[in-house]
Amino acid sequence: FHWKTLWDDANNASLKSERKDPNILKEGDVVHVPDLRLREESGATEKRHRFRRKGVPEVLNIIVKRLDEPRANEPYVIEIDGVVKEGTTDGEGRVKHPILPNARQGSLRIGRPPGVQVFQLNLGHMDPITELSGIQGRLNNLSFHCGEISGQMNPATEAALRAFQARFGLEETGEPDSDTRDRLKQEHGS
Repeated sequence: FHWKTLWDDANNASLKSERKDPNILKEGDVVHVPDLRLREESGATEKRHRFRRKGVPEVLNIIVKRLDEPRANEPYVIEIDGVVKEGTTDGEGRVKHPILPNARQGSLRIGRPPGVQVFQLNLGHMDPITELSGIQGRLNNLSFHCGEISGQMNPATEAALRAFQARFGLEETGEPDSDTRDRLKQEHGS
């Protein structure tokens, strides 16, 4: 099913009103999966017809920066689940690349020698911003390194939060308060 089919199904209305975000499910949530519906398309015989399945492919969309400046018009090599493609970032430092919905890992090499940087990509899962593990994942993605994503507050996470808060003019508490979560979500893009 395309995700919207499930999200917009009337039997999932209470889940939709509780979660607000179709990418977040928690233990105990119940999702109604409707029966498959056949769809017919008419077309002339002896002709070639193209059909596109909704939701495939997904698009990986990353903005790469160095010291808050976009890495604009730089060559990159991206490898997703063993498939290698080359390209050039746009004027905003963006890498926009189609991927399969079930892609799980890869790497991004960006820049010209000797200044090539390599980023490891873990795709397909990020805990909600309301969970400490979701905050840790987003901080790590934005280069505010807090170490392993454990879901536990630790000195590295507190230091990463303080650095993030300082960078964006927030009160430096080292705590994931609502202003910090809102700004983290804004900067991360989700």
